[in-house]
Amino acid sequence: MGTFQGLRSHSGHLCAMVGFAGYTAGWTLLRYRTGRRTPVSCGPWELLLTATASFRLSRLVGKATVTRPLRAPFTEVDCAGAPAELNETPREDPGRKTMGELISCPFCLSVWIVATFTGARAVWPQATRVVTEALTAVTVSDALQFGYSQLSKRAGQ
Repeated sequence: MGTFQGLRSHSGHLCAMVGFAGYTAGWTLLRYRTGRRTPVSCGPWELLLTATASFRLSRLVGKATVTRPLRAPFTEVDCAGAPAELNETPREDPGRKTMGELISCPFCLSVWIVATFTGARAVWPQATRVVTEALTAVTVSDALQFGYSQLSKRAGQ
């Protein structure tokens, strides 16, 4: 039987999965302790708000230039990305690679963010809705800004 290659990388991912399980269990415990025992249903509108807000927040945390200080200990900048965004690579240092992968990947972050919104909606439904509505408004605003820029460029040509 051969040795398993890449064990270090997988152990970091295993720690992240265990951390996620603990994180979601924490939300469940908090919900239980606040006395909210009925399931929180998520209708189509709430689902759309959560999806749009998690998209925006995961891009903000994982790619935006303004949040670079959060990622700096775990990533190195490769190049500029989309407007006001950076493309980054996780540092190879032990203990930083998995965190660098998680914090610089909007797809990875969205799992944690959706879990956060879901847990928060179960404990603080009104406040969570305000946050998801605000982030959805920012997402729509961003889309309008990009659209306006494109129209302005075409009009100027």
